[in-house]
Amino acid sequence: MRIGSAKQSYAADAALFDSRTQWAWVGVLVASLLAFPFVANEYWLYLACLVAINIASTTGLNLLTGYTGLVSLGQSAFMGLGAYTVAILQIRYGTPMLLNLLAGGVVAMLAGVVVGVPSLRVKGLYLAIATIAAGVIAHFVFSHFADLTGGSAGLSVPPAQVLGVVLDSSFKLYWVIVPITVLLLIGAANLFRTRIGRAFIAIRDRDISAEVLGIPLLRYKLLSFAISSFYAGVAGGLFAYFFRAITPESFPLIMSIFFLAAVIVGGMGTMLGSVLGAIFMTLVPEVLKLIVGWLPLGESAMLVLSPVRTIVFGLMIVLFLIFEPHGLAEVWRRIRRLFHLWPFRT
Repeated sequence: MRIGSAKQSYAADAALFDSRTQWAWVGVLVASLLAFPFVANEYWLYLACLVAINIASTTGLNLLTGYTGLVSLGQSAFMGLGAYTVAILQIRYGTPMLLNLLAGGVVAMLAGVVVGVPSLRVKGLYLAIATIAAGVIAHFVFSHFADLTGGSAGLSVPPAQVLGVVLDSSFKLYWVIVPITVLLLIGAANLFRTRIGRAFIAIRDRDISAEVLGIPLLRYKLLSFAISSFYAGVAGGLFAYFFRAITPESFPLIMSIFFLAAVIVGGMGTMLGSVLGAIFMTLVPEVLKLIVGWLPLGESAMLVLSPVRTIVFGLMIVLFLIFEPHGLAEVWRRIRRLFHLWPFRT
């Protein structure tokens, strides 16, 4: 028996979905995801796959920045490591897609552990600068180890195969990319029902107090970097299979800023924020393309788009930090409360 909203068991308190209404909405979402490829055209399927890849990487960064309080601008570097690992394995050895994605995540995870070592001594802006250095080193490796990475020309990735089906279209890739992203989201959500996730939150809220309580800071900070980088590596591998070509310029610093903006805009420290932020920030460039396309700029339209996109990303971060620091997730919670109280709201 439940009294009000009190939970009467640990299982009920730890449940991801604790009401029939929530389970009903989950059913609607699953049905929508299953039906979407059959009603959407190629452009919307492309956007859906791109959004799913961005959600996976944003979730990883949110684990690090939103839940553990460690700012990183190296997400694109970890994605690049995952993408190049997948590309090399696919081209040279033709190993299975899922094995390649796992290997890409592991390689990025190992790099994340190395990059995370300074996190015990520095944090905030200084840690962000340290992670930028990781991106510079990764770009150097991608550009100069031509025998392995193809140098500035990059690598062309053959289409993946799953159960004999060649994944050479957005429709086919959708059935791999979206389920993997859903599994990563479920894994991240369940992580915070464990000691590890709660240790991350304790470190974010007050790292000195967490250490006094017996939480080894270095171990859990490195673990946070490792999990975040694993997510980025898997997302990078999906990126390689989706675009079928990667170069050192595929993973610039602006991509790391993009993911940090997605975390801030969506809401730091919430899984819903990772999803909403990634969707919002992925669709912003598409809207900008439409706006720039309407302007009488001719062939110079694309030259205008790149700096405008960078300005918009920065502006989004500033505006959300000032006016809605809890992001789109908080906006969604307010809308839900509004409907819960309607028509008795004041």
